[in-house]
Amino acid sequence: MSIAAADITAVVLAGGQGRRMDGVDKGLVLLDGAPLVEHVVARIAPQVGAIVVNANRNAERYRALGYDVVADALPGYAGPLAGIAAALAVAQTPYVLSVPCDTPGLPDDLVPRLAHALDLHDSAIIAVARTGAQLQPVVALMQRAVGPALATFLAGGGRKVDAWHATLPAVHVDFADEADAFTNLNTRADVAASAAHARRSR
Repeated sequence: MSIAAADITAVVLAGGQGRRMDGVDKGLVLLDGAPLVEHVVARIAPQVGAIVVNANRNAERYRALGYDVVADALPGYAGPLAGIAAALAVAQTPYVLSVPCDTPGLPDDLVPRLAHALDLHDSAIIAVARTGAQLQPVVALMQRAVGPALATFLAGGGRKVDAWHATLPAVHVDFADEADAFTNLNTRADVAASAAHARRSR
C-alpha cells in the first residue's frame, strides 16, 4: 500500500540553541529575505499533508508565519529527538517526516523516495536519508507508532539520533544524486555563501 502525502505530517526542527550561529534562533535567520524555516517549508509543503514547527523560543513569531508550533516536552534543549517526540505526540497522520530548519534546498522528491522505500521494505518502520556514505539522520520518514519507543529511549537518557535509529527496523535511502540538497547552513558564513551562490545562479 502506497503512502499518500495526506498521510504525512512534517516537523521542521527549529528547537536548537543555534550555538554555531551566535545563539540566535536559526529557523528565523534570513536567507534571501525570508527565514530559513520558510525555505524549508516551501520545499516540503507540496510533499506532505500537514506541517508543524518544533521551536523552544519565539513560538509567536513562527505562528505569525502561519505554522503550528510544538515545543519539546523535555527541558534544556534536549536535541532533535525531543523535537521529533513532540511532533509524534501531536501528529494526526500515520506518518511523520522530520527535517532540520537549516537545510533550505531539500529535494523536491524527498518524501516520495522515502515513502517508496518504506513501501518496499515491509519490516521497516523508518526510512532515513543518506548521501553516499554519509547518513542524514535527522531527515527521516517514520511511522507515528514509533512514538512510545522514542519516549522510552529519551527517558533512558538517549539523545543521539543515529543511536535511536539503531534500535529500530530502518531502511536507508540513498540521495547521492542530490547530495548538495542536504547542505546544512550552520553558521552565518554558510548563509552568506548560500545567498551569494543563489545570486550567481540567477
